[in-house]
Amino acid sequence: TKLSTNYHQRTTTMGKGGRSTVPTTQTIQTADKDGHWMSPYNPLDPKAPQLPSKGQIKAVIPKECFERSYVHSMYFVLRDTVLAAGCAYAAYLTLSTDLPSNLFSLDALAWFVGWNTYAFWMGCILTGHWVLAHECGHGAFSPSQTFNDIWGFAMHQALMVPYFAWQYTHAKHHRRTNNTMDGESHVPNSREEMGLSKEGKRESGYAIIHEAFGDGPFAMFQVFAHLVIGWPLYLMGLASTGRLGQDGKVLDGDIIDHYRPWSKMFPAKLRFKIALSTTGALAAWVCVYKAAQEYGALPVILWYIGPLMWNQAWLVLYTWLQHNDPSVPQYGPDEWTWVKGALSTIDRPYGIFDFFHHKIGSTHVAHHLFHEMPFYKADVATAAIKAYLEPKGLYNYDPTPWYMAMWRVAKTCHYLEDLDGIQYYKSLEDIPLRKNGKKMD
Repeated sequence: TKLSTNYHQRTTTMGKGGRSTVPTTQTIQTADKDGHWMSPYNPLDPKAPQLPSKGQIKAVIPKECFERSYVHSMYFVLRDTVLAAGCAYAAYLTLSTDLPSNLFSLDALAWFVGWNTYAFWMGCILTGHWVLAHECGHGAFSPSQTFNDIWGFAMHQALMVPYFAWQYTHAKHHRRTNNTMDGESHVPNSREEMGLSKEGKRESGYAIIHEAFGDGPFAMFQVFAHLVIGWPLYLMGLASTGRLGQDGKVLDGDIIDHYRPWSKMFPAKLRFKIALSTTGALAAWVCVYKAAQEYGALPVILWYIGPLMWNQAWLVLYTWLQHNDPSVPQYGPDEWTWVKGALSTIDRPYGIFDFFHHKIGSTHVAHHLFHEMPFYKADVATAAIKAYLEPKGLYNYDPTPWYMAMWRVAKTCHYLEDLDGIQYYKSLEDIPLRKNGKKMD
């Protein structure tokens, strides 16, 4: 077991439940020389602990954690819907969709702040619905997958998510977590893809953009690219997808989007479901278009598009932060196993947002180990998993506030040296400039 503070540097190599009681444990933290959290597990360490099997981990979790309830799950759908209705009603009573006549007045400032406040909190609340639909896709919402798919489809399509398409790709994300070749979503860039030569010199692409921007602005660009445009780009197959098609063959410039039934992302047997999801997404956009024609574009942007953008920012943020850190390994196909990938997940504290988002970020390790477990039992399961894994140095919990962790990941997790072996994220900030002068911060 690592002690509370443990300094070590990473290098790169090429190439059903049992007990019903949950013991209480004290959190063991590891940190680097600068005080940043580090994962306690280093697979390159000759003394690294042997990883348990999935069955061994499941044996320590109380059986009731796997019991799914129609009533319990539907209660949260009702709760989140009431919250959304309350937020909309409060905005209706206090805000106007009419653009202020004087854009440089205090009234205009109040209008701008008011609608942005509404967008943030409504987007936050709708992320709760998104998480519930995500539970449906995993089969954790209720004992009936038909029931799950009906409710999941309704909630996800209302948020412009192609339900069945994303259900499939997200399942692959769970099956191949932190696999450098066959992973799905937030798949790391290689040194070559980042625009660096074998000698580590800047040649093109992001390496040149980073030099032009400087460290801080490039990190801001990373945040913008992930949280603002990352989700639609991912659904269109233009960013963050895996390197292999569903047939296991390397993609050679093919776009694997979430909308075409014949996309190489999906097996042929799913074509009807993918078409259904795409039809649902198109229908939702038609409704938005009709509403804009009826009420005007601005009201639709204020009431719906603003919250939708915050919702998409939250869902990308969670996937980004729960699997990425400079101290968490990524595995090439020659090193990857399912347990290694699942245990590369990180739990983080999200404060009040845990209430709105059903603790999806603070119980993510349990979720990746057992996605069929309902979210309202995940905190109990997390305590049991922590009690079992943490003494072995195998439980990742980063206490860093999420916004600070986001900034650190944006500054440090840029690329991998190679796609084989055990890899750790490297930063463009450590690459020398091509020209004289200092980088801008």
